[in-house]
Amino acid sequence: MWDRPEALTALANLLYGLAAVAVMLIIVLVTVHLPAFPVREVRVVGEVHHVTRAQIEQVVRGQLRGNFFTIRLDDSREAFEKLPWVRRVNVRRQWPDRLEVALEEHEVLARWGEQGLVNTHGEVFEAASDAVLPVFRGPKDTSSDVTSHYLQFRGLLEPLGQRVIDVNLSDRRAWRLRLAGGMTLELGRDQVVPRLQKFAGAWHSSIALMREPPAYVDLRYPNGFAVRLKDLKWTAAKA
Repeated sequence: MWDRPEALTALANLLYGLAAVAVMLIIVLVTVHLPAFPVREVRVVGEVHHVTRAQIEQVVRGQLRGNFFTIRLDDSREAFEKLPWVRRVNVRRQWPDRLEVALEEHEVLARWGEQGLVNTHGEVFEAASDAVLPVFRGPKDTSSDVTSHYLQFRGLLEPLGQRVIDVNLSDRRAWRLRLAGGMTLELGRDQVVPRLQKFAGAWHSSIALMREPPAYVDLRYPNGFAVRLKDLKWTAAKA
């Protein structure tokens, strides 16, 4: 090859090209790390009702490191997601000196036992709330199932003027509801929504005609349900 001038010329050109690329890369790396490109503004978008300005400023001052080019967007997103009430975060750069942070908050639906809250997606999260909320109880990792059933239960009972305040799913996967007036509905393990549908359909011809609402209703019968009044007497009703 050394006696071939055209090959030597090509090799020299290649080396010069590689050297030029390396120099350009070094210049770019040095430039983007200069303090000449600071992030001057963090803009928060989205409906924010629970996350406070002070919490956002704390994340910005304590967690965001680097300039416009070097700041790690994944680290920034994770820092914001640690805030209470924050469900999802998207962070992106906006030239020349701004970060846009899109926050999605949890929309609370209920409490999960004595610990945590449940959002409308059936996800358990930790935050404080003074709102009057129904209470969900169930085995681990069943919050999504409890949420979806609760929405069906609520849709059937609210037209009757009844509000569900407690949903309990036992370890045996049996369902029990407690209503705001104190009534307990025993739904069992199978066909729980159809059972409640039959109960709702018979409401105006049975429960609504009683002098006082029953304390307990057992819906696990194939052709009806049984009620227990406050004086502990049992009454059978056909659905």
